[in-house]
Amino acid sequence: MARIANVISRHWFRTFLIVYGLWVFTPFLAPVFMRLGWDGAGRAVYFVYSFFCHQLPERSFFLFGEQTMYPLAEIQSAWQNTINPMILRQFIGNESMGWKVAWSDRMISFYTSVWLLAVIWHPFRCKVKPIPWWGFALLLIPMALDGGTHTISDLAGIGNGFRDINTWLAALTNGALPASFYAGDALGSFNSIMHFASGLLAGLAIVWLAFPYLFQTQAYNQELDEIKYAVLEQIKAQNPRPSGG
Repeated sequence: MARIANVISRHWFRTFLIVYGLWVFTPFLAPVFMRLGWDGAGRAVYFVYSFFCHQLPERSFFLFGEQTMYPLAEIQSAWQNTINPMILRQFIGNESMGWKVAWSDRMISFYTSVWLLAVIWHPFRCKVKPIPWWGFALLLIPMALDGGTHTISDLAGIGNGFRDINTWLAALTNGALPASFYAGDALGSFNSIMHFASGLLAGLAIVWLAFPYLFQTQAYNQELDEIKYAVLEQIKAQNPRPSGG
């Protein structure tokens, strides 16, 4: 076990890319499995990831269908005319609409940004210093506000909350933008932009804080190992084994 831990410690970044990468990108396999007719495998992915994401279909991407995202009205027409999130989240798609990814758009932005930003960070790891704690907190605020206000909004029922119509934003901008920008969660809408932006900033916060510390710790442990090895070699040189006689 100690040897395995040592190997992981020395190759922690590669381990992260593989293990975390599997975690991040497996939800994209759910629609692929459904498309191939592997319903059991696809539904297993949806089930496992349902514990980590709301999977509301109107806030999710669909693959192999007519559109990338669908408004709530179309989801209700294809599934059930309900605003109950526990029922809506069960809709995974069909042959004509395609199959949804097992992450919502915000979770795609957040989880994949951590992986991608870590890849970008690695070549510059010797130069990047950890972000201050206040900067880390600042970058998390948009996701807290976006997720928090959506949660409060959804208490009025999916489609009926203030984040579903964003009349406050229309009033603030004097209705200068198209109606589709203010209402719903379609790609390019205010909600969609906020989901992606807040997820990206949160991913940046984690990478910028955690990875420089992990790199420093790994470099420190490697230096200790080199010192231990040098000391052991010196001890061996000073105390040679007696020759047999």
